[in-house]
Amino acid sequence: MCHSEESNAVREFLTKVGDKWSILLIVMLAKTPKHRARFSELHRMVDGISQRMLTTTLRNLERDGLLSREVFAEVPPRVEYELTPLGLTLLGPLQQLVDWIGNNWGSIKKTREHFDECSR
Repeated sequence: MCHSEESNAVREFLTKVGDKWSILLIVMLAKTPKHRARFSELHRMVDGISQRMLTTTLRNLERDGLLSREVFAEVPPRVEYELTPLGLTLLGPLQQLVDWIGNNWGSIKKTREHFDECSR
């Protein structure tokens, strides 16, 4: 990943997917039946996200092809989001990242504490 085009792609994708909400939404969708959920369900599942931020994040994930959006002609309107085949391929790497964090979080916290003590 040394070539500038490749590093730019990595940086751009990580900036979008590595924001505060995207990975959490992908993981939450992965936990739902058929990797599909209504907007209101996602809003309840993700504590602290505003409707505006949820809309923006879902739109960005849809733009990148990681999820699809389906609108049902009902009253009131119903909108469902589903992980795409591309989005599903991201679950393996995300699980590896979660596992790495779980295996190393204690060390990271100790190192932070030591750093903070030495920096006083």
